[in-house]
Amino acid sequence: MTQLTANWNYPNSIRAGAGRIDELPALCAQLAIKAPLLVTDPGLATLPMVEDAVNACRGAGLDCGLFFGIQGNPTGENVTAGVSAYRDGRHDGIIAFGGGSALDAGKAVALMVGQERPLWDFEDVGDNWTRVNEAGMAPIIAVPTTAGTGSEVGRASVITDAPNHVKRIIFHPKMLPSVVILDPELTCGLPPHITAATGMDALSHNLEALCAPSYHPMAEGIAVEGIRLVKEYLPRAVANGDDLEARTQMLVASSMGATAFQKGLGGMHALAHPLGALFNAHHGLLNAILMPYVLKANREAIEARIVRLSRYLGLKQASFDGFLEWVLALRGQLEIPHTLTDIGIGDSGAERVGRMAVADPSAGGNPIPFDAERYSAIFCDAVNGRV
Repeated sequence: MTQLTANWNYPNSIRAGAGRIDELPALCAQLAIKAPLLVTDPGLATLPMVEDAVNACRGAGLDCGLFFGIQGNPTGENVTAGVSAYRDGRHDGIIAFGGGSALDAGKAVALMVGQERPLWDFEDVGDNWTRVNEAGMAPIIAVPTTAGTGSEVGRASVITDAPNHVKRIIFHPKMLPSVVILDPELTCGLPPHITAATGMDALSHNLEALCAPSYHPMAEGIAVEGIRLVKEYLPRAVANGDDLEARTQMLVASSMGATAFQKGLGGMHALAHPLGALFNAHHGLLNAILMPYVLKANREAIEARIVRLSRYLGLKQASFDGFLEWVLALRGQLEIPHTLTDIGIGDSGAERVGRMAVADPSAGGNPIPFDAERYSAIFCDAVNGRV
């Protein structure tokens, strides 16, 4: 089994390889962080990996605090609580440690610790990001423990506006973490169903980036290779959670997806965001379920690109139909539910979901500019299993 260890600096400083979490205290020192606040979720907060990270920092003389008051889909209230913990503990940096929720929450806390405006004033609309007091932002070290969102290489956080049941994207260029640790050993404890759902999220990011109509050849190249890594290594990671090569390559595929999707996302995310806000469902699982239905809806605009991708992947049938069959087979192999009904989501709110989807920022990157009625129809297809 191949052991992969490397450093690179795109789009930020990456430390990849088994055991690299041991470098966390030294990385804090490099960033002049003396009192980091480690932000994670309640499930991870009780696990040895978090305790070890906190103790390692404290053992190196750092005044490390711990905040874990976040939900699976982090809310504005969670961010506010994290800012209070940061200020009360007189911290000077953030360690965002965990899955996409912890990473997004940690990055949002790092943004907000020096702001006087409310969080929603920095929603990724127009030039809202210019309102940020950059001098007040905290440095960030990101430590992903799932291979899915790629938030460790992103300049934004997805935060739920709970009173309005809407997911909003908070953006600023300096929300990009200064350093990332991709340590596959931290992902080995993930159960197979979470490995599968988060891995399919990585696939959705790479795939929607590839299909987005904007011109960004570098992102497109990254996306194609990211999809290949998912094809080769996600089944291995699900079948054997201790396969460090597969775990490493899935962490890389996840980072590649989030690097590529600056080219754009699309209908999967335009639907997954409102469904996550309305039903508090797992984001990666939603994308995994929605994937074939959105692909089929976009067929006329993406078929030539999918044929090229199919050739690169070495599929037996290098065609749109062959690729769709591969997606369906992969989902079956990973035991991803086929319909939204399987996770308790019915079609009674189809019109509302359609309106929310067309208003979601991700809709702007879809290859075909669907209207609310078309998004409602795709949603109903995903509820009822009509591929």
